[in-house]
Amino acid sequence: MKLGPRYKICKRLGSSIFEKCQTQRFQLSEARSAKNKKFRRQGSEFNRQLIEKQKLRLTYGLSEKQFSGYVAGALEMHTKPKETLFQSLETRLDSVVYRMGLAGTRRMARQMVSHGHMTVNGKKMTIPSYRVKKSDTLRVRDGSKTNAMFAGAHERLAEYRAPSWVAYNPGSFEGSLKEEPVYDEQDTGVDMQAVFEFYTR
Repeated sequence: MKLGPRYKICKRLGSSIFEKCQTQRFQLSEARSAKNKKFRRQGSEFNRQLIEKQKLRLTYGLSEKQFSGYVAGALEMHTKPKETLFQSLETRLDSVVYRMGLAGTRRMARQMVSHGHMTVNGKKMTIPSYRVKKSDTLRVRDGSKTNAMFAGAHERLAEYRAPSWVAYNPGSFEGSLKEEPVYDEQDTGVDMQAVFEFYTR
């Protein structure tokens, strides 16, 4: 999936969704922009919905086709669409690898999977969108443990605290999904309702 300049995308969305934007420079730039907002004309409701949708889609690194498919599936669950969408996104293999702490970014987690560094139940898996089940065992492939991607993993993970729904054992490079991901709007930083409103307008 091709993207434009990531810094410009972060500025447009007002969110540091890419690691390049998670810097003091970006934070200072955003602070200056916030001071000038009162002089700008208020954007339309459609524009707000579009921005929220783009923030969530790009956070998980999905194409429009992929993301709209997840939203459509969640909308079929009339009772808890927000929870359903969040769980669908968070149970992707690349998301679980990221939550285990093996990768510093979701993009790196996606590369780990697509380059064949992870196994699911003992079999190499190269599909980032694979939906992880509670019965699955995830593990770094034996031949990949010496890869530069995992250098210093034990030290890096010493202070890491995974979400409650993920289990990971640094000693064995093994992890699993303990339970269904628990949705919290603060965790996404996105107005989920606006996302659904964008697709149902």
